[in-house]
Amino acid sequence: MSGLRIKHTFRLPPDLSAQLADYAARKRVTQALVMETALSSFLSGDSGEHLEAVLSRRLDRLSRQADRLAWHVELSNETLALFVRFWLVNNPPLPDTALAAAQAMGKERWERFIETLNRRMEFGPRLKNEISQDIEPSEPGEH
Repeated sequence: MSGLRIKHTFRLPPDLSAQLADYAARKRVTQALVMETALSSFLSGDSGEHLEAVLSRRLDRLSRQADRLAWHVELSNETLALFVRFWLVNNPPLPDTALAAAQAMGKERWERFIETLNRRMEFGPRLKNEISQDIEPSEPGEH
C-alpha cells in the first residue's frame, strides 16, 4: 500500500464501531489500519481460500487431538479390563469370618491409592509417558 492516502467517510452501526475500537485497542494498532487490512482482505478474492486453509489447519489439529484422546480412552479401558480380569482370577472370594477385616484393610489401601493417584496427577510421572503410542502390530499368533 502506497504512502498516498485518500480520505473516506463512512458510518458503522454502534456495535460494529465498538468492536472495531476494542479490537484496535487490544492489538495496539489504529482503527484505520484494521479497516484497511480488513477491506484489503475482503477485496482480494483469495479470502475464501485463506479461510479454507486456516480452517483446514484447525480441523487437522482437532483431528489429531481427537485421535490422541481416543487412544487414551482405549488405553484406560484396556487397563481397567486387564486389571479386573487379573484381580478376579487371582483373588478368590473371602469367607464371611474374614470379610470385616478385609473391608477395613481395603479402605486403608483405597485411601493410599487415592493419595498416590493425586500425587501422580499433580507431579507425575504419567502413564502416557511410560507407554509408547507407536506400538508396531504384532505378527498373527504373537502375543
